[in-house]
Amino acid sequence: MFNDKILRIYTDGGCAGNQNDENLGGWGAVLEFGNASKELFGCERNTTNNRMEMTALLRAFEAIKKEGQTIQVFSDSSYLMDCFRKGWYKGWQKNGWKTSKKTPVENQDLWQALIPYLDRHEIRFYRVKGHVNLNSQVTDFDELYEKFLERNGADFSYEDFMYVTEKNNQADALANKGIDSLR
Repeated sequence: MFNDKILRIYTDGGCAGNQNDENLGGWGAVLEFGNASKELFGCERNTTNNRMEMTALLRAFEAIKKEGQTIQVFSDSSYLMDCFRKGWYKGWQKNGWKTSKKTPVENQDLWQALIPYLDRHEIRFYRVKGHVNLNSQVTDFDELYEKFLERNGADFSYEDFMYVTEKNNQADALANKGIDSLR
């Protein structure tokens, strides 16, 4: 299945009442290296879904003790994954943290905290479908697997895909645990 010398990070974030001024946010991360794993989660009031997605990854990176790791990051956040996969942050830095529309980049504080980890480690980012019910009798897992391969390349077996999906569901549950701790 997976290479035991690669650190895998599965993240998720969520926000109950995301569009409201008063809301509850939670984030979760699962880190795996070989047979060892670590779960992290937390919460924040009056935040956004994107901030919680980013915080999950930042907290996971902060938990890494050794420099120079080979890391695979799995997330359902297109905002987070596309920034790194498409290099949006490079343009933002070059343009003084302005978007192509000349507006300030949202969540600049978190982006600036995340970006230094790109130089400390060898990191690959993978986009996954979130909130997949693995017990569903009607979900077309073959179709989801094909979509996963389209997004991430053909290096993953069906077994890998199912495992990643399960782990991202675990990160989602941790994010919800964070939200629940605020209630």
